[in-house]
Amino acid sequence: MLPQHLYAVFLGFLVDPLASARAYVRATQLPSFLSNTVARTEQVQNVLQHQPAKDSTCKQYLTGPIETTLCDYETVESVNDELYDQLHSLVETPFFRYFRADLYRDCPFWQENAFCMNRECGITTVDESEIPAKWRAAELSKVEMPPEDERTRLPGCYYRDSDYCFLDDMTEGDYIDLALNPERFTGYVGPSAHRVWSSIYSENCFGLSEMNLLSGKSSDPAPVSMPGSMTEVLSEDEAESPKDCLEQRVYYKIISGLHASISTHVCRETMNQTTGEWGPDLQCFINRVASYPERLQYIYFDTVLLLRAVARLGPYLSAYDYCGTDAHEGEAETLERLKKVIGIAQAVGKFDETVLFRGENANILREEFKEHFRNVSRIMDCVGCDKCRLWGKVQTTGLATALKVIFELDEKALDPQANQNLLQRSEVVALVNTLHRFSESLAAVDDFRKMWAEADALEEARLLEGAAFAATGAPKSRHSPTAGTDFVPGNLLHGVLEWVRACRDETMGCFLGLLDGLQTVFSTVGSIFRMSGKDQVPSRSEL
Repeated sequence: MLPQHLYAVFLGFLVDPLASARAYVRATQLPSFLSNTVARTEQVQNVLQHQPAKDSTCKQYLTGPIETTLCDYETVESVNDELYDQLHSLVETPFFRYFRADLYRDCPFWQENAFCMNRECGITTVDESEIPAKWRAAELSKVEMPPEDERTRLPGCYYRDSDYCFLDDMTEGDYIDLALNPERFTGYVGPSAHRVWSSIYSENCFGLSEMNLLSGKSSDPAPVSMPGSMTEVLSEDEAESPKDCLEQRVYYKIISGLHASISTHVCRETMNQTTGEWGPDLQCFINRVASYPERLQYIYFDTVLLLRAVARLGPYLSAYDYCGTDAHEGEAETLERLKKVIGIAQAVGKFDETVLFRGENANILREEFKEHFRNVSRIMDCVGCDKCRLWGKVQTTGLATALKVIFELDEKALDPQANQNLLQRSEVVALVNTLHRFSESLAAVDDFRKMWAEADALEEARLLEGAAFAATGAPKSRHSPTAGTDFVPGNLLHGVLEWVRACRDETMGCFLGLLDGLQTVFSTVGSIFRMSGKDQVPSRSEL
């Protein structure tokens, strides 16, 4: 029958829920329970208890190396405060806040009808008359559009041989003020969102060309799974996984870093359904990122890659015209901040591109890598949330621009005197805003670490239990995380702690959670005395 101590615990909840929850944590020895789940609690604590370095320089002999770079995690941490401050001010300037994008192009891969109905999915556009004339499509197309024979066109977009993404046709799209449409949680979840990420990871895997190059055999495409279970694909030990070449690992690190960064932004800007205010959600961050430290590593990886591109573009960006009018208003401030970012990039952006795309088959691998990333940029047209689609386009364009600068352009091409129209305005805007997004992700991690440090033992236990429960994929009802699951200590504790929080916040979830808890108890008690299913009347679903 039901253990007597559980009856006592449940009755205690009715009298003093918070004290009973504390007693339950001590009685059930929560850490031992979590140690058997897929949520890696020790790694969660390692992520959140780490103290970022504040004074470090890149070394050839690395103490915390980032693969294919000549820099370490400590160095990136030591400069990120300054980097983020400069970038945060820079993206508020007129040149970098206006972005033109076509957000209503049809999904080219499947019929997509799942649009986000949440108001947070919507965006605010800017009338063209509010955009300085020099930045309007009609003017930019005179100098930025490459000749027809240098581009491959598709409906509404095109790419050049050197491009790693599809660029929007200048005759289509709207102007968006990025500062008025921040990236944050919109409620866009479910099958549609999952299909987008699943396609990015699973349907763009390296296929026959790479397998033939590496093994000399025909084979099925390499298996690719979602982040958190990609350890074989992302293994740094080539001896253990000979089919996964360095280029493939770099590709998936870039994609997974983007995914982790977006997840961090979403968790940093989530609406509290009780207060109606936007703010950080530590449980969200632990569930999505801190439980899988490799995801945080990929954010660092992408940050160094973007810094390398900015470093190479230093002379070009320094000579770029950032003025929308002949009065040159704000140009000095924009250039001053940009030069500080370039200085940091030149010191820290030590991505080592020379180790990639080497050998007699380098061009084949490069083209496959490029084709995959172009597909990712097109999958953004399948996102059913306008704001998510916007930031997906901005950041895939930013990463694609960085890849083009690093792998396609030599020093002669980067000369601002010889090639003034090397990049389109949208590419420059996307590159800087994407670097800002990744730098902001690292700043957000520090904020989450402070929240963790301020949490008491009970709160830490609740957060770790929540991560373990989320990792198991157990079904949840609309009121209680434990409804419909087995009446076991771990699930009970999670539901109780959620209920305690709801009662503390004086929400309807307090009452509904109590009802769900009672229903679970009565259902469990009833199952104890039920002899067999043969004597049961069939349920309506079974008829």
